[in-house]
Amino acid sequence: MVSSDARTVQQYLAELPDETRADVLKLVKLARKWLPKGYVEAMAWGMICYQVPLEVSGPTYNKQPLAVVGIAAQKRHISLYLLSIYSSSKLTEEFKKRWKWSGKKLSMGKSCIRFKEINDADIDTITWALGLVKPKEFVEIYNQAKNRSR
Repeated sequence: MVSSDARTVQQYLAELPDETRADVLKLVKLARKWLPKGYVEAMAWGMICYQVPLEVSGPTYNKQPLAVVGIAAQKRHISLYLLSIYSSSKLTEEFKKRWKWSGKKLSMGKSCIRFKEINDADIDTITWALGLVKPKEFVEIYNQAKNRSR
């Protein structure tokens, strides 16, 4: 599943094969537990997202809430998008260093961590990353990046 038309997280999970559903659900539970208060769980961009509500962020360039985390079941792997670490080269390097300490292989794009199953992931490093940035801090990071690009 590359992108889903599901309107709810429950619908999204129901579409997944059993083994993938269990792994994605574990990530959902981690996000619910470790993300700072104020993020909202939603379906957006064809995946499960945790977002800063527009009431907190104010207007965005695309009129959509700012996503800090995305969870998607792809055809051959699970993708975990961690935009909080993507926003900072220092946080990205710390993330990579922590993952390396776990001894697990890291497959990472700019903000996307990929793994075939949850046992391939470093849960400690993921929970560290999930708890890093409060919604208002993420908005500040977004605004700084937006101002730098002008």
